[in-house]
This record gives sequence, C-alpha cells and structure tokens, in this order.
Amino acid sequence: MLRRIWTMARPYTGLAVDLSVAVVAFVVSVGVLSSGGFGTPDPGMRGLDQVAVVVGALATLPLAARRFAPLTVYLLTALATGLLLYLRYPFELPLGAAIAAYEVARAYGDAGRTRRLVAMTAVAAFVPFLTFVYTLAGVHLEAIVSGLLLWVAIFVGLWIAGDRARLRRERLAGLEEQARRSLRDAERERRLAVAEERTRIARELHDSAGHAINVILVQAGAARLLQERDPAGSRQAIAAIEDVARATITEIDRLVHALREDDPAVPPPPADPGALAELLSEQRSDGLVLTSEVRGEPRPLPRGVAWAAYRILQEALTNAARHGTGTAHVTVDHKPDAVELAVRNPVPESSRTFATVPAGSSDLPAGDAPGTSGASHGIIGMRERATLLGGSFEARADHGTFWLRARLPFDGSGR
Repeated sequence: MLRRIWTMARPYTGLAVDLSVAVVAFVVSVGVLSSGGFGTPDPGMRGLDQVAVVVGALATLPLAARRFAPLTVYLLTALATGLLLYLRYPFELPLGAAIAAYEVARAYGDAGRTRRLVAMTAVAAFVPFLTFVYTLAGVHLEAIVSGLLLWVAIFVGLWIAGDRARLRRERLAGLEEQARRSLRDAERERRLAVAEERTRIARELHDSAGHAINVILVQAGAARLLQERDPAGSRQAIAAIEDVARATITEIDRLVHALREDDPAVPPPPADPGALAELLSEQRSDGLVLTSEVRGEPRPLPRGVAWAAYRILQEALTNAARHGTGTAHVTVDHKPDAVELAVRNPVPESSRTFATVPAGSSDLPAGDAPGTSGASHGIIGMRERATLLGGSFEARADHGTFWLRARLPFDGSGR
C-alpha cells in the first residue's frame, strides 16, 4: 500500500523539488543583482530594477520544467543570462544556466549520437557565448579572463557530474529490474513446488477414493444378496456403505483442488497408527540421533490426515539430517480432533533463517540453508498439505534451533 502511494506521488514530489530549486535560484540571483555582484561594484553596472527582475526570472524559474525539456530550459536560461550581461547588470552567478547544464548532461548522456553531440555543443558554447556578449557590451576581456576560465572548469565539471548521475541512475534501474526478476523467479519456483506437492497429494487422493469405491462395491453386493434372507446383515452392509461414502466425500472435499498426479514409482506412505513410530525407527537406523515423545493414545486416522502427517514428519526429519547437525527431537500429540507434530533440531550457523509460514500464506520461505532450493520446496509442500486439510503450519529458526510445528485436524470419528 505504501509503495503504491509512493509510486503515485513520485511525479508530484519531483515537480515540487524542481519548483523549489527554481525559486531558490531566482532568490539567489536577485540577491546577487541587488548587491552589485561580487567584489567591488562597477560604477558602470546597472542596479536592480523591474527589467532585471523579469529577465532574472527568465534565467531561473524555467528550471521548474527542467526534467520535461532540459535542453529547452538550458537554452532559455542561457539566453536570459546573456541578456542580463549585455544590459550591464552585475549577474556574475548564472546559477540557472549551470543547473540546467547539469540536467542536460544527465538527460542526454545516453541519447543517440546526434542528440548527445547537440547537447554537448550547447553546453560547451556557454562560455564562448558569454565572451561574445561581454564584447558586445564593451567589457574589456583582459579583466574577466580568470572568471571565464573558472566557468569553463565549472561547466566541464557539471557535464561530468551529470553524466555520472545518469550512469548511477541506469545502474540503479538495472538493480531494480534484477530484483524484480528475482522475485518473479522466486514466485515461479514457489508455484512449481506447490504444483509438485499437489501432484503427490492428488495421487494419494486417487488411491484413497479407489479403495473406498472398492469397499462400497463389496458392501453393496453383500447387501443385495442378504436383503431377503438376512435383513439385519443387509442393513449393516448399507450402513457400512454410508460410512465409507461419507468419509470419502469428506476426503474429496478437502483435496478436490489438488488436481495433479504423482510419480507412480513412489509408493504411498502407510496410514496405520504405527506408521509414525516406524518412520522414527527408520530415521534412527539411518544415523539420525533422534529423541521422541508421543502424547495421547495413537489410533487410526483418516487416510488423508495420516498420509499428510507421515509426509510432513518424513520431510522434516530429512531436512534435519541434511541441513542440521544430525540430531532432532520429535513430539507427536494425538488429540481427540487433531494430530500435532513438532520437530526441533539444531542448525549450523551457515544455515539461513526460516521465515514463519502460517497456513494459507503465499510467502515464500527463506530456505533451509544457503543454496538448498530443494529444502525450500519441502517447506512449501508441508505447508500445502497442512493447509489443504484446514490445519496450520509454522517453520522458523530461533537462536540456532529450527522449529517445525504442524496441526492436522479431523472430525474425531476416525474416518
């Protein structure tokens, strides 16, 4: 929001700055004219009058439009400066022409060859133009040679400064474009990671729905065969169909937007209550120094919740082994309406800090470690699984320890 406001206000801010510069230059110029110039006043010079104020305004106030027409503003201020000198006003500080010359160098330094040459010629001709004006006004050039040489050096310096300002502006613009490109690449990477994880989830949904349909077919056949000779058994089969259909619809409602397919070579994770304990044992056998705490009574979970818990814990322990110090502590809390997972492992100082990632956030996490885009994908995938189940997910680093917490809710019926 603030960036949008600043973007909208930037043109008006630049115009206000230019207007302020023009007013300051006008006030300073009038002050120089009223004081008779620098040094001892020349008796032949004219004092401040209405003509001096009007021409002095022409020599300074056009600076308010210097960003829109820099060369035109420069020519106007230079001609007005020459007119003041021709009329024998003590205008020894052509501030307006100097500022306009700087803007010309800044604007035309990267223009085409012809436009750049025209701009350089116009700026380079300023001191010769003043010399010609002084000659027309009857001023002895021997008395002003040092001043003219000073203005030659000043205008050369102004052109160099303006050209360097242009180069700095172009470099900043390039850096901004590079930053925008990096953000676009990061967003594309995040979307790719989300798509890959949703592919995996969709395959799991396919397997879950296929299993449920097979159960429904078996129970429907049993109900048809038993409807006359065993009405009670038929009603029991119909009740089983109802339960399985309700659980399947709930699962589809949670994951219906995950329209993807997974690698068929990767088997789905087990969904029985002992799957998480088995996973912890496997990680210990792989060399991870692992402590664990199980709270509550393990029980069968809905297939989608069980798979999500298994995948999240598997990914968290894989990250702990790859990017941590080889140790981790796991807490699995079986609640009546949810299963909560917490993984804590130390990380080396070279690892990058994780961003906190609440469920439903579109922010890209900072990554597990420098250069490990795969770990970043894993965090996005874990968040995606928790979000699709209506749960929450958080990953962060705190004083050298990486924390991961996930809450996966269900209806409490075991389906």
